[in-house]
Amino acid sequence: MSRYTKQDIIRIVEEEDVEFIRLQFTDMFGTLKNVAVTKSQLEKVLNNECMFDGSSIEGFVRIEESDMYLHPDLDTFVIFPWRPQQGKVARVICDIYRPDHAPFAGDPRYILKKMIAEASDLGYRFDVGPECEFFLFHTDENGQPTTLTHERAGYFDLGPVDLGENARRDMALALEDMGFEIEASHHEVAPAQHEIDFKYDEALAAADHMMTFKLAVKTIAKRHGLFASFMPKPKDGVNGSGMHINMSLHREGRNVFSDPDGEFGLSREAHYFIGGIMKHMKGMSLITNPLVNSYKRLVPGYEAPVYIAWSATNRSPLIRIPAARGTGTRIELRCPDPSANPYLVLAVCLAAGLDGIREKRTPPAPVMQNIFQMRLQEKERLGIASLPADLGEAIREFEKDDYIQAVLGEHISKLYPKAKKAEWEDYQAQVTAWEIDKYLYRI
Repeated sequence: MSRYTKQDIIRIVEEEDVEFIRLQFTDMFGTLKNVAVTKSQLEKVLNNECMFDGSSIEGFVRIEESDMYLHPDLDTFVIFPWRPQQGKVARVICDIYRPDHAPFAGDPRYILKKMIAEASDLGYRFDVGPECEFFLFHTDENGQPTTLTHERAGYFDLGPVDLGENARRDMALALEDMGFEIEASHHEVAPAQHEIDFKYDEALAAADHMMTFKLAVKTIAKRHGLFASFMPKPKDGVNGSGMHINMSLHREGRNVFSDPDGEFGLSREAHYFIGGIMKHMKGMSLITNPLVNSYKRLVPGYEAPVYIAWSATNRSPLIRIPAARGTGTRIELRCPDPSANPYLVLAVCLAAGLDGIREKRTPPAPVMQNIFQMRLQEKERLGIASLPADLGEAIREFEKDDYIQAVLGEHISKLYPKAKKAEWEDYQAQVTAWEIDKYLYRI
């Protein structure tokens, strides 16, 4: 049931003195975009009559078919707490439609909605709880971001050692003003690294929250004279930032993954869901870890997963089963990073898990020991495969997985890897500072 009607939005805009409304949408790569209108255009917006040039957005459409329409999801209407209190600014998240009133196949939100509908047809509701990490860095004299920080705090440290504590507090308060239920916030392992966790929610709402979360964090950081970076590995020698995805399926109010009599308290559906994720993980990696830099995080020694395995007892495998059971039973996928498009990440996770359930894909035995300390022969004996080592390998694995491509649709499956190939080729052609330092004076 919807929270807001058109009349509710019109009334709130008048009562709260809202002057500007930002019509937000997300491109193929997970970048938040918007068209801003004044309140004089509100009725036009609410009647789905607001257009924009889709040819200006990479991965959308060609110039000869550029007219696109923004259909606002009224339940996502919220007033920005950091904007002026007179002449306030609100936002609403939009779906993208073609002039013929058909949903745009390249809209990431539409792709997730399709998968949610497929799960619903099977009787499932997909709930998600993300854990999104980020760094707070200084800016230079021109306000441009650096990777510099004065702090040396570590996991769960507090002020005055944690120099980002005040900024993180203001971020949590701003998010709560926007309707988030913040469960915890803390300093992470690396200096200047932070995490804010918000409550589990239905998948579409969770993806919307992730996009809003990044905007709010960046905005509040700037107000503190800092730059919030969601880059997976901005500094070598320290942990990178992940976006762990905690997932559960519900049917008729019951957590489908829970079975007190099952192994580790998990149901057969939970095991099959894990099996589906493991089956498609290599093909999904281009979506969950979409940058050249993503694979600098996925290396041994920094807590990020490298091996396609699962466990109920340790954090070295790709998939972990947190300790909570009963209604709190969930599957945690540890490889995604915050550069990924959350709509596409949740779509492929749900699709892979449902494929596991449909095909009854039993996963291999769980791995109880630290995989990072295993010898190569033992990993080979247990059949433990690795995630793609770099973006190039991830592209190749994506192109092998017809199922994941079908989930994303022809539009995304054609244009997304094309853009990523260009990114990979550009990276490979660069001469880096490491190469100069390593080879210039030796050869």
